[in-house]
Amino acid sequence: MTARVVIVGLGPGPRNTVTQATLETIERIDVQFVRTKRHPTADLMPKATSFDSLYDTLPTFDDVYRAITEAVVTAAIEHGEVLYAVPGSPLILESSVAQLRADSRVEVQVLPALSFLDLAWEALGIDPVNAGVRLIDGHRFALEASGERGPLLVAQVHADWVLSDVKLSHESANGSEPVVLLHHLGLPDQRVEHTTWQELDRVLPADHLTTLYIPQMAEPVAGELARLHQLARTLREQCPWDREQTHDSLIKHLIEETYEVVDAIESLDANDPATDEALIEELGDLLYQVEFHATIAEQQGRFSMADVARSIHDKLVRRHPHVFGDVVASSANDVVQTWDEVKRAEKKSADGAASSTFTGVAKSGPSLQYATKIQKRAADVGFDWPNADGAFEKIIEESAEIRQAVALNSDPETVRLELGDLLFSVVNLSRHLGHDAEQALRGASDKFRHRFEQVEQLALSRGIDLANAPLEQLDALWDEVKKQ
Repeated sequence: MTARVVIVGLGPGPRNTVTQATLETIERIDVQFVRTKRHPTADLMPKATSFDSLYDTLPTFDDVYRAITEAVVTAAIEHGEVLYAVPGSPLILESSVAQLRADSRVEVQVLPALSFLDLAWEALGIDPVNAGVRLIDGHRFALEASGERGPLLVAQVHADWVLSDVKLSHESANGSEPVVLLHHLGLPDQRVEHTTWQELDRVLPADHLTTLYIPQMAEPVAGELARLHQLARTLREQCPWDREQTHDSLIKHLIEETYEVVDAIESLDANDPATDEALIEELGDLLYQVEFHATIAEQQGRFSMADVARSIHDKLVRRHPHVFGDVVASSANDVVQTWDEVKRAEKKSADGAASSTFTGVAKSGPSLQYATKIQKRAADVGFDWPNADGAFEKIIEESAEIRQAVALNSDPETVRLELGDLLFSVVNLSRHLGHDAEQALRGASDKFRHRFEQVEQLALSRGIDLANAPLEQLDALWDEVKKQ
């Protein structure tokens, strides 16, 4: 026996908008489910099982819709045929319906129903086709409205916080842009409120029968990024210097901008908002480097900035199965382990065979970072000391070897290799102690620089010429500064 799910819509609210076909189906099918009973016509199905409790117990809407799908399908398999009802039309912004239609375990029949859209067009007095209105999900406004200027009809604005999120996602709005709130359309307490962007989350208590209409955006959401992309194209076409650049010629600029971002981050002061400006500027410079490379590739017909954004988006989703899948991660270490496992699986799949332990570790990165990463990769497969004691002993051993190489007046290459072994051992100790070697050395260098600058000031105040002062005098100045 084929398991069958019949899906109906309960209309936008008024009783006279429920179709005769829906009423007859409710009368015919005994096993009934309704997504929510928080709807004016849900009382037409008094014996239906609702899923309202799922909204209170599950963490995300996606979890709710998966649970609904499983419950309805299981019942259909058991009873042969079940009824599933949703507010409005089953074909308008109903994720649970889409999931049921995609489930191969059941046969699905969807009966057409009147949606809230027809009531909205009547209340607004517009033809949506001629006006070119686009329907947007309020929960995905920032993403779906990206690059749009309107008009937009924003559904699923069922709470004040959703309206607030919509408002805050459009940073370029000045607050005076006109919007319309449509509330309880067709019902005795219908409200059509003409207000402004600034006030859209303050006019009325939004619920599941509230919709927002935006005639025109002052500037598209993500408009600043779109302007930057267009600027990169313009400069590439019209600036002689920009035209001559290649991926290779921009490498040094990419590295420089990255280091300048690091400097800006390290200069941040939580008590001084003015320090944010430097970080904003440096992040902008780094972002432009990414845009520059994407623009070059776009002109070559290879890929675009959209491909770059899509690639990192999809990769982050894949590597966070504890957020977007069923993997459990209770600590930061669990997240890192999961990330590495997914990354290795991706590399294996891409290569068609098992990759090296070190596949994907960039050789051109800073040496301390490179050493840390390959040590961690080796440790991940069990090649590591159980604690820091082994790393301490290795430093002693390598120190003796380089001392011997220098004492024997070995060739420069031998000394260089022994020096590298010693540095590698220090990085290993840093890793075992839970510190980043790059940051540790940078901190020591900054401390040395600061102290030596104080030595310079002290020498200047006492008329001491550093370049000609004996080492004993310099040591004395250093010790004095150190004590301070």
